[in-house]
Amino acid sequence: MRALVTGGAGFIGSHVADGLLEAGYEVVVLDDLSSGRAENVPKGAELVRGDIRDHDLVRRTFRDFRPNVVSHQAAQTSVSVSVREPRRDAEINVIGGLEVLLAAIDVGVDRFVFASTGGAIYGEVPEGTRAGLDFPLAPISPYACSKLAFERYLEAYGITAGLPYTILRYANVYGPRQDPHGEAGVVAIFANRILRGEPLQINARREEGDDGCVRDYVYVGDVVRANLRAARGELERPVVNVATGEATTTKSLANALATAFRREPRFVYAEKRAGDLERSVLEPDLEALGGRPLELGEGLGRTADWFERMTSRRSGT
Repeated sequence: MRALVTGGAGFIGSHVADGLLEAGYEVVVLDDLSSGRAENVPKGAELVRGDIRDHDLVRRTFRDFRPNVVSHQAAQTSVSVSVREPRRDAEINVIGGLEVLLAAIDVGVDRFVFASTGGAIYGEVPEGTRAGLDFPLAPISPYACSKLAFERYLEAYGITAGLPYTILRYANVYGPRQDPHGEAGVVAIFANRILRGEPLQINARREEGDDGCVRDYVYVGDVVRANLRAARGELERPVVNVATGEATTTKSLANALATAFRREPRFVYAEKRAGDLERSVLEPDLEALGGRPLELGEGLGRTADWFERMTSRRSGT
């Protein structure tokens, strides 16, 4: 079995590539390294450096490798960037996605797995509720709109081209290898700030000084399990939530991460960011996860250990 992983040099994609290799797949990673890193690509996987919007490169990669499975993880993932640069967001997430999808259909892949967003696509999730698959879709950011648009393309080609697919709607994913640079990946950003002794910024949920937005944080290992089950065609539903169902404020997350590092956190407070949802908590699909998701404290502990090891390695200690 052969699997092509777009974005496989990135945080989530590299873990998915790891999991596919361990499951016995041959793996090719297609990544332009704009945010991913070559060192993230696991040994045993081939790296093709290129942009998913590059029609000729994408077609050539598919024709040469002829994958059985496509794991489409590549994306512009920042809500804030999508607000500032909606055209760029759409070019990558919609046009780039279509290049991958049409090439996959052309070579006759057995299954297409798409990394979508549960953390943005449902819109505001009221207190006391969790967004299940029957929850109304109400994207309020260009990022969420582009992800939903590609879901619709995938559903359409599932009908017209007979392409088996699985859409994985991720909650807020965290874990080792998450990039602290830019505006995505609050756990990684906080981890680096804690290690440098810097204050942690809490962006407002409603008013500056509150505990921040409420999110559903899922460990990357759980995301890999869902991707592997999807790649093998083991999931009954074409759309699943990859989440924990647990509500966590930004400040609670910061305190829990500081505890994992055995540090005392300091905070600064900021206004609400454009495009940010106040509350996003999902109804998890336990079948997709293969059981209960990892508890947040344990996941943050594993993540803190990784960041400390990387810091020690860079400093030579």
